[in-house]
Amino acid sequence: MMPDEFGGNVQRNVLGGPLGVCSERPVTGFFRDGCCNSSPEDVGLHTVCAVMTADFLLFSKMRGNDLTTPHPEFGFPGLKPGDRWCLCAARWREAWEAGAAPRVVLGATNEATLEVVSLDSLKACAVDLN
Repeated sequence: MMPDEFGGNVQRNVLGGPLGVCSERPVTGFFRDGCCNSSPEDVGLHTVCAVMTADFLLFSKMRGNDLTTPHPEFGFPGLKPGDRWCLCAARWREAWEAGAAPRVVLGATNEATLEVVSLDSLKACAVDLN
């Protein structure tokens, strides 16, 4: 990561550019800042900006992570197809290997994802490539 003008770290996307916003409605990210920012505290590596699909939401629920049920006590509205969400890189890879991977917004997917998922796999599911 490169330092920004305030001395913090600028997080980059998988294409090497600045990390874009994934979603502010619903607000996503490990830090609930709308971006797939990460840090050593983010042991789940919530770095893949994914566009939810019915297939993926069912896949995730079958794997024990129900993303559709709201949990207002945690500020979680529940997700529906079309919502963007910062997924754990390992869960995205698991879904990719099972043929259930959701689409990916490369400009908002953190470069840390590349520790777990290949860029070619992400590009195959990208919504923001020509």
